[in-house]
Amino acid sequence: MARRKSKKKQQQETVNAIGSLVILGGLGMLYYTKSLMIAAMVIVIGIIAVALVSRLINEARLNRLRRSGIAEIDKMDGIQFEKYLEQLFRLQGYKANATQAQGDYGADLVISRNGEKIVVQAKRYSKNVGLKAVQEAYGAVAHYKASAAWVVTNSGYTQQAVNLARSNNVRLIGRDELVEMILRVKKKVQA
Repeated sequence: MARRKSKKKQQQETVNAIGSLVILGGLGMLYYTKSLMIAAMVIVIGIIAVALVSRLINEARLNRLRRSGIAEIDKMDGIQFEKYLEQLFRLQGYKANATQAQGDYGADLVISRNGEKIVVQAKRYSKNVGLKAVQEAYGAVAHYKASAAWVVTNSGYTQQAVNLARSNNVRLIGRDELVEMILRVKKKVQA
């Protein structure tokens, strides 16, 4: 299974592809019209258009982040993040219970819905989450008699963590997916 690219990276690749098309269009115009002036104008206008589109995409992304409240999450400590996730899952229809802070056997939350019990390892980090979180979450499945394990972070994951999660069927919810989840819940609550 291929690793999914972040939205930011996908958007950057799209802008780069459009920029390349603009340059090719300018070169095509030069070949077609034999006028360096017209070709240069096409390239300049295209570059300005790409810059404007790129800025609009970036502004939309920043607005989504502001609406999600992810900046506040980035300032939380681990316990606050766990409590936040507990409420977030409840608002999505899960029955959510925090485990004890010490000796939690690798799960910070146990959530359930429609007969499925899931252990959740919450990691409020400023850097990428590593292998240990996936190991802990996977280890908690048997202890809590759960059917699945999730690791949720406000950050990203190391490649090792992604590989181990994939081979052990542990769901990784990173920053982008967390923002999407928060926005869906906020939209539902406001409706």
